[in-house]
Amino acid sequence: MSDLNVLEQITKLVKLQEGDTELYNLKKEQEEKPDLIKRLDEEFESKKARLNKLEADFKTIQVERGTMEGDLAQKESEISKNETQLSQIKTNKEYTAKIGEIEGIKADKSLIEEKILQTYDRADEVKALMEQERQVVEQEQKTYQDQRQELEAQVKDLEGRIEAFHAKRGALLEGIDKVLLERYEKLLFNRGGMAVVPVVDNSCGGCHMHLPPQKINEVRMKKEIITCEICARILYIEDDVKSETA
Repeated sequence: MSDLNVLEQITKLVKLQEGDTELYNLKKEQEEKPDLIKRLDEEFESKKARLNKLEADFKTIQVERGTMEGDLAQKESEISKNETQLSQIKTNKEYTAKIGEIEGIKADKSLIEEKILQTYDRADEVKALMEQERQVVEQEQKTYQDQRQELEAQVKDLEGRIEAFHAKRGALLEGIDKVLLERYEKLLFNRGGMAVVPVVDNSCGGCHMHLPPQKINEVRMKKEIITCEICARILYIEDDVKSETA
């Protein structure tokens, strides 16, 4: 058991709770930061989506052109081969048929050449759009990086403040009865960071339920730890605690 009287015990708990409430809020904020960073990353990636699409389109056009250039080379080879065969043909009918075949291949070749030219035009259009979008993304990236660095700095600051409080919390625990401290910490966890609350207008400062006059008198007597029958929080009179710390 502790040598401190009830008021001294409660006063130390109120002081401890001030720090624990800050710690509770710091940890809550710390838990939110990874989600904020993730959301920021996702938003930036979505802003890059148009540029990524344009880059993919540009690569597709280059692949299409490469395929058509291969087809063009094949047609040129066929034309050369058929023209060589002309000198070996002996009848007019075969000669005319071969000429027709060559003309057909040349027509196919012309179509491929036209499509290749079109790919250059399409590539130029997409490239221009890519450059515009790249400038937009570069500007967005600067904002994104600044915001991310700020969030990372906030995370480090929170870690430092949490570590600093843990370092001094031990001193705040000195003299508090162990059983009372266990009850306090359980309440702190289950009651959203508020385990010790004042009596306010004849009501519990935690759940705001009305307190019977006898209950308030027991709190004022300071002979034992009194709790709210509804929320189980530890009750105290604010003026008593202020007088103790004055």
